[in-house]
Amino acid sequence: MEYFPAPLEKLVEQFARLPGIGGKSAQRLAFYVLSLPSHEAQEFADAIVEAKRGVTLCPVCCNLTAGGLCGVCASPKRDESTICVVADPRDVIAIERSREFNGRYHVLHGVLSPMNHVGPDDLQIKSLVDRVAQGGINEVIMATNPDTEGETTALYLSRLLKPFGVKVTRLAYGIPVGGHLEFADDATLMRALEGRREL
Repeated sequence: MEYFPAPLEKLVEQFARLPGIGGKSAQRLAFYVLSLPSHEAQEFADAIVEAKRGVTLCPVCCNLTAGGLCGVCASPKRDESTICVVADPRDVIAIERSREFNGRYHVLHGVLSPMNHVGPDDLQIKSLVDRVAQGGINEVIMATNPDTEGETTALYLSRLLKPFGVKVTRLAYGIPVGGHLEFADDATLMRALEGRREL
C-alpha cells in the first residue's frame, strides 16, 4: 500500500539516495520542499540544475570551479613547486581553513579501492603524473585519509612519482589536540611516535 501520492514517493526516494539521508530524513526533506512556496521550490530546483551544469573541473588541479582555472591555480601568490594531493574537493577546503599551506593542490576524486572497483584509471592520477613530469615540482604532499584506501593510494602515487626526483611526503598523524593518550589506539600512538619532532 502506498502511503504517499506517486510524485511525493518519488521525491522521497530521490532524497533517500543522498549520502547520510535515511528514510525518515528523506520524508522530512520531501515534506519541507512541498511546504515551500512555488517560487522558492523552483529556485531550489534551479540551483541544483545550475550547479550541475556550471561546476566543472579545473584543467590544472581537477578541483571544482565555475569554469576556467580554480582560485588557487589562478593565484600568482601560491607556491607552484609544492602540490598537495587530496582525495576530494572538500579536503581542499579543510586544508585551506588551516591557513598553513601556500602551495597548489591536486584532487584525485576518490582513492584506490579494489573492493569498490575503483582503480587508477578511475581517478585523476594521469593528470598528476603529467604535472610532475613537466618539471618545476619540488615536493608532493600526500594528504589522503589515514585509512587502508588512503594509505594504499599514497603508496601507489609515491612509487609513480619517485622516478621524477621529487620529494614525496605524507601528512603526519598522531594524537589530536585535546585528546588523551589512554584513549588512543595502537596505530595512532605508533604514528605519533614516528612523527615526533624536536621542541
